[in-house]
Amino acid sequence: MDFRIYNTRTRSVEAFAPQVAGRVGLYVCGMTVYDDAHIGHARAMVVFDTFVRWLRATGWNARFVRNFTDVDDKIIRRATELGEDPAALAQRYIDRFHEDMLALGLAAPDAEPRVTSSIGTIVRLIERLVERGHAYAAEGSVWFDVASFDRYGALSNQQPSELRSEDPQAGKRGGADFALWKAVKPGEPSWESPWGPGRPGWHVECSAMAEQELGETIDIHGGGLDLVFPHHENEVAQSECAHGGATYARYWMHNGLLTMSSGQKMGKSLGNAVTIRALLETYPAEALRLYYLQTHYRSPLPFDEAALPDALGMLARLYEAREVAEKMGGEGDPDGIARALGADALEVLTLGRAFRAGMDEALREDFNTSRALGLAFELARAVNRLSNHPKSKKLGGPLVAPALEALASLADIGLLTLDTATFQAEIKAKRLPMLGVTAAQVEELIAARAQARRDKEWAKADAIRDELEAKRIAVMDRPDGATEWRIRL
Repeated sequence: MDFRIYNTRTRSVEAFAPQVAGRVGLYVCGMTVYDDAHIGHARAMVVFDTFVRWLRATGWNARFVRNFTDVDDKIIRRATELGEDPAALAQRYIDRFHEDMLALGLAAPDAEPRVTSSIGTIVRLIERLVERGHAYAAEGSVWFDVASFDRYGALSNQQPSELRSEDPQAGKRGGADFALWKAVKPGEPSWESPWGPGRPGWHVECSAMAEQELGETIDIHGGGLDLVFPHHENEVAQSECAHGGATYARYWMHNGLLTMSSGQKMGKSLGNAVTIRALLETYPAEALRLYYLQTHYRSPLPFDEAALPDALGMLARLYEAREVAEKMGGEGDPDGIARALGADALEVLTLGRAFRAGMDEALREDFNTSRALGLAFELARAVNRLSNHPKSKKLGGPLVAPALEALASLADIGLLTLDTATFQAEIKAKRLPMLGVTAAQVEELIAARAQARRDKEWAKADAIRDELEAKRIAVMDRPDGATEWRIRL
């Protein structure tokens, strides 16, 4: 299926044209592993995982590559602070990152190259840059000569003459020049190279690993908006100079940043980071995924105390609509039934039939998950309105069949993947501790209420129900006499 995507390079939404028909090569910048991933990082992980899920669901052969930076100034600094070997520290946080991604329900990329296992590829790329006059060695380090690349600054729309890199000045010829290879310092990990022992600069690693996994030209390069400069700008310069001007990435796809209510970016250095694992202790993974997908991937996404409760409530409404629809029975011509039951029935039938085409249209136009979810919520509201009709349980089955197919298609973007019982069990396990009550205590009160009802002590039974409601526990008496309970979100 064809689609259009916003290309940061051209600052416009363009029709995607692959290099090889039916195939998409996607490279996304991954984690620098010196600490646990926070929910700002998770936005990019969820966006690109969802994008790849959708590509594959619509027939594309997608190869998804995401790297690890496992040697870096931040890793070395953190390891020194903790008195730990940098390699051991990096591996520990890679393991924890994998645990977080599994808990989020994300699929593993097709390849996860690491800097430390790609040193040979990196050195060869730097050698090509030196040979072609785009890099120079000085005092054991190697620098990229920004002045040698006349398109430098095009991706980020900046003027090279106004730029300065953050790399130390020793041996640099130009202020914007950046390190490709850093000379060894005492106590730091290092590798041999033609310029002496050292380690790669940050930017060159992705150029090398992208080439290693996807070739000289990749279809789509992704990452957070904060990486456009200097990281992605430098990748373009390195790769295109090393490859004789061949286009490095044909499309650049950048997600917006997670911001705090103050408007500040979330970051560890700012002291406002919330880790993925901390949030997943109290919220289902799908609630966090929905929180990200309810906003267009390119837009900034605000985070505050209400963000996750709101997302969980929206997710629960989708599950409830599916559950209500599954309980509707009956047979017959849906159009005839809709005419007999009225406007609410006709709306459910119309929205259900149109949903898949509307969802596909939304996702094909710059991967607009916000618009697609808007259609899902509209359908869920219609199903819930229909459920209030006295004849819906006996006759509504044919009306909601398209709606059930529509809601099932949300699994293509990683939502509504659980059965209702599993979803409710996860909510109870994660939310009850926040309410200061245990499942055993709730069951005890439910049993006491049932006994009071059998004894016809109605006032006592009502008092117990009120006590549970005060704890935000909803009690539901089924026609067969059994009682269910759920947390009121």
